[in-house]
Formats: sequence, structure tokens, C-alpha cells
Amino acid sequence: MSERARDTASDEPADGPGDVPGDRLTEVFDLVGPLYRRAQRKVEQDAPREGLSVGVRAVLSMLREGGPMTVPQMGRAQALSRQFVQRMTNDAAEHGLVEAVPNPAHKRSSLIRLTARGRAAITALADRERAVLRRAGAGLSGDDVDACLRVLSHLVRFLDHVDVDEPGPCG
Repeated sequence: MSERARDTASDEPADGPGDVPGDRLTEVFDLVGPLYRRAQRKVEQDAPREGLSVGVRAVLSMLREGGPMTVPQMGRAQALSRQFVQRMTNDAAEHGLVEAVPNPAHKRSSLIRLTARGRAAITALADRERAVLRRAGAGLSGDDVDACLRVLSHLVRFLDHVDVDEPGPCG
């Protein structure tokens, strides 16, 4: 964490001419990257118990929360490319964690659903993650978490128009 991020992580309001919301949101992005990478690494360390990669875990979690979905629906819901979600779905299917079933709304795009084995695997992993997050949340209030969710949800909505399947200028 940067020194500035540490200094401004308190509940006290920021002051000074440069502390406008846009400047402060830069600090959020500066924290989100390392947080995501560390959380991803933690999932990778814990997931081998169920044989889950981070990507397969994301697919199983979406299906657990949202029920059967198509690959494009999962990609849109998580701002992931359809190709990546398809690879993770294929991996999950090879391990008997998900299965494709006919989609009454679209003949060429099957619905993907959890198998009993997949539900058991994601439930066990989610239970362990919740236990870790209970420890991580010690000292935070419900209001703290609500404020964090409001800010992050706002940023996701602001960037919702970004097409994750469209390659950027670097490839």
C-alpha cells in the first residue's frame, strides 16, 4: 500500500486542494489491483483441495449464485471475455463440476449448470473463504462495508460500457 493510501485509509475526511473525488478514486484503484492479486493467490493456495483454479472457481460461484447460465451471460456478468469463460467452463466440465443442458431460449447456446460435485466443491471453498473474511473484517463496521460496496459498485457501473471481448491497442 502506498504511503498516501495508508495515510488516507482512516475515517477522517481528506483535506487539501488535490483531494477531489477523482483524485481519491485513484487511490481506490491503486489498492484494488494488489488486493485482487493477493486474494487470487489465496484462492489458488486454498483451491487445490477441490481442484479449482481461480477461473473455474469464478464460474462455479456465478452458477451457485445465479443458477444455470450461458457462457456469454457469465462473461458479461463478470466482465470476462467469452473465450476465457468458455475455457474455464470446459475445465470445470472435464472435472465433472458443471454440465451443459439444453437452453429453451437459444438452441445453439447451452445452459451451464453445477453438478452435485461442483456444488459441493464451491460450497466447501466458499465456507473456507467466509471464515477468512470474517477475520479480515474484524474492526470494520457494517457502515464501512456498505460504503465500500457503494463506491466499488459505482465504479463498476461507470465502466460497464467497456467491452471485455474487444481487444485493446496492445492486443
